[in-house]
Amino acid sequence: MNWLQTIVLGLVQGLTEFLPISSSGHLRIVSELFFGADAGAAFTAVTQLGTEAAVLLYFARDIAVLVATWFRGFRSAAVRATHDYKIAWLVIIGTIPIGVLGFLFEDSIQTTGRNLWLIATTLIVFGLLLGASERYGAQLRPLERLRVRDGVVMGFAQAMALVPGVSRSGGTITAGLALGLTRPAAVRYSFLLAIPAVVAAGLFQIPDVFATGGPGLQPTVAQMVVATLIAFGVGYAAIAWLLRYVQRHSVYLFVWYRVALGLGVIALLATGTISAT
Repeated sequence: MNWLQTIVLGLVQGLTEFLPISSSGHLRIVSELFFGADAGAAFTAVTQLGTEAAVLLYFARDIAVLVATWFRGFRSAAVRATHDYKIAWLVIIGTIPIGVLGFLFEDSIQTTGRNLWLIATTLIVFGLLLGASERYGAQLRPLERLRVRDGVVMGFAQAMALVPGVSRSGGTITAGLALGLTRPAAVRYSFLLAIPAVVAAGLFQIPDVFATGGPGLQPTVAQMVVATLIAFGVGYAAIAWLLRYVQRHSVYLFVWYRVALGLGVIALLATGTISAT
């Protein structure tokens, strides 16, 4: 990996991690289209530490309250009746599916799951599902009315993003809207839900990203650090923008973008311009 590739892929990760358009899918497409090689699942997971650090900073106060409330809840029945205590547990419950499935299917995620035919298809299919949830979801319930069922369903939706092209935020937002949550509530819970799983995955795959002798782009330690820092800065700005955007706008912009990108990738594959693997 050279420094241009490092900067470009760090920017792509930061720009796309929180938008419902699949950061892993974009890293795969951009690395293949412009650099002729796959940046790899490990690179994606580690740079996500930068974007998740942006979430930790942006939601630092919310996270501190949830963690403190969760621990206090073991000693106080009154605390266990609060909204914050319930949300803390729902983040834990919603994290279980992606943790279990990620462990069971790690090899497939890093190999066959990165086929560009699959990524193009998931971009289109899950983009249309996002549009359907926007169109038909009731969008009546705020975050305070989140239920255990919502946490479980959105947790499994997040787990679908183990397949590049699905989008972690896209999956959880789609499920949230389908369950009747308001758009801001679905987006906010999506951010909180991502923290445990993404941080754990990134830390777990740090050794893999520096493995030598394998296929694809291989960064140095310095390049990995720079890409992660870029992802952090750009990701922080993307969080602020998305939270403001969904207050007043639908998610159809992302739906049409996903469909157009998926069709574009299919056209490139069909003409032999890029390789699927």
